[in-house]
Amino acid sequence: MSQWVVVERNRRDLLGEGVWWSAREGAVYWVDIIGQKVNRLTLASGAVQDWDMPEMTGWVIGRADHDGFIAGTKSGFHALTLEPFAVTPIASPEPDLAGNRMNDACTDAQGRIWAGTMSMDGSRADGALYRLDADLSWHRMDAPYNIANGPTISPDGRWLYHTDSALGQVYRFALQDDGSLGPRENFISFPDAWGSPDGMTVDREGGIWIAHWGGGCVSRFTPEGERERWIDLPASQITKPCFAGDNLDRLFVTSAADGVDEPLAGSLFEVECGAVGLAPTLFAG
Repeated sequence: MSQWVVVERNRRDLLGEGVWWSAREGAVYWVDIIGQKVNRLTLASGAVQDWDMPEMTGWVIGRADHDGFIAGTKSGFHALTLEPFAVTPIASPEPDLAGNRMNDACTDAQGRIWAGTMSMDGSRADGALYRLDADLSWHRMDAPYNIANGPTISPDGRWLYHTDSALGQVYRFALQDDGSLGPRENFISFPDAWGSPDGMTVDREGGIWIAHWGGGCVSRFTPEGERERWIDLPASQITKPCFAGDNLDRLFVTSAADGVDEPLAGSLFEVECGAVGLAPTLFAG
């Protein structure tokens, strides 16, 4: 019996990414970066809806005290509402790097957003890791990166994990309550046979689930960084996992069709993984 199913809809994503669970809506959101869309899957009905975005968008994260989302786009941080549709600029952290875009993000327990940037083709080390605070101030926290990807935070809030996909390297940082970071530590190195580390999430036990770009699977690593198990998927470019559902035991995984000729590339998969995740924190601002 297969451990995965394809979420039925009328299109595939060129570059599916940024999958995020909205408990208050009972819906999974994700983006198609190259296709410039935000997608929503309502779990109760199975209905999928999408919205066109004015520029490439790497992720959306819900807000605690406002309607809508914070979105990370090519030009920076924006406030986003879908109904009615409105995109309002907040900050552009890299106005001098027109060839860069935002790529992936997460929130910490205090409701701050951690988001990375990258050059459009990932060939230059122009990217960085940023923190967006509740007062909408932003802070450049770490650099350089070729393809900044997959931030996620350990269940106890002690560690922030982040990757440079181009280097096949997962890093970790000690995360302080005030939002400061300890030194960058090499944590997990991907051999070429695994593909590249892409988006990540954690489960309730501290396991780190990592999507394999070019590796066609999602893997669980122990809190010590050992690869414990993996689930093969019928697409090579796997981009990000996310726990969802009332019990946070449904794992949704995005993928990309750009540059490959595979029937199921660009699908959103639901994966039976035998783990339970954590509810994402809403952005505090």
